[in-house]
Amino acid sequence: MTPPQAADARPGPTTTTKRPGPAGGMRRVLLWLVLSVAVLAVASALSLAVGANALPLSTVWEALTNYNADNPDHLVIVEKRLPRTLVGLAAGAAFAVAGAVMQGLTRNPIAEPGLLGVNSGASLAVVIGITVFNVTDAGGYVWFAFAGAAAASVLVYAIGSRGREGSTPVKLALAGAAVTAVLTSLVSAVLLTNRTALDSMRFWQVGSLAARDLDILWRTLPSIAAGLLLALAISRALNGLALGEDVARGLGQRVGLTRALAAVCIVLLCGGATAAVGPIGFIGLIVPHAVRHYVGPDHRALLPLCAVTAPSLLLVCDVIGRVVSRPGELQVGVIAALVGAPLFIALIRPRKAVSL
Repeated sequence: MTPPQAADARPGPTTTTKRPGPAGGMRRVLLWLVLSVAVLAVASALSLAVGANALPLSTVWEALTNYNADNPDHLVIVEKRLPRTLVGLAAGAAFAVAGAVMQGLTRNPIAEPGLLGVNSGASLAVVIGITVFNVTDAGGYVWFAFAGAAAASVLVYAIGSRGREGSTPVKLALAGAAVTAVLTSLVSAVLLTNRTALDSMRFWQVGSLAARDLDILWRTLPSIAAGLLLALAISRALNGLALGEDVARGLGQRVGLTRALAAVCIVLLCGGATAAVGPIGFIGLIVPHAVRHYVGPDHRALLPLCAVTAPSLLLVCDVIGRVVSRPGELQVGVIAALVGAPLFIALIRPRKAVSL
């Protein structure tokens, strides 16, 4: 005879851990996108209004909508501040997306545009342009910097691809470190023996948005735009690559093609951005980590959100540089390092670490 307790027994509730579903993930992405766009609008307005001569936002709006060439305030906004703001928008997006692609490609959480020798290659090419071809203006640096960045990236990828295993994350990182060391020593050797090159190079090398005009933007925008589009096109493939090469191949993915396209994307983005504003650090390292922490590792959401978020950080650093040393200014590369280091330390604390 069955005891009453057993007859009436019902299975108790099963304790489960709720995970955010696709709808919850989409809400987080949309929330981040809205906040990023709002912050970007504020940062852009500050970039146009703040400087050695602070101007009210009403004057900024009037200069953009009803430009008067006889008004000196309008001239400052449209001829000086607007170009550097637009260059900052393009360069910030390029650095962050390039960093996210590099981290996904190499599966290395500290990968950033300097890993593949991009910065050192661009610096060496600019030094050659100054010493050999007597290039003295920022507009003339663009093509040398872009060519040097592209050549260094191709060299690193060629070295890292040698051998039966092909290009692996470790080999690419080691090849990048070796090429960077060699190119940096060559740059230092030239600068120490050529005073003209040192004087012309120092402001570009530290990273700056000052004295950037629309000509520089138009020269670098095609490569940056092509790199951003290519990054979005391979975002799904980067998700597969993040699971490991064997898993990606098992899913039918062409790993070699993905790596080659990612390398081209990095060359286009880093080459264009570095040519425009110099080798600014931390933007391509911090922003992908911050975005990944809040929206997850899916590159289909990560890459476009990095492109919207990073320009805000770069423009805010530029505004800080203009304010702290009036009537002069500190270069944005210096402020980015000062702001970026503590932010990165906060992001990589063990309780907040985010895996790729």
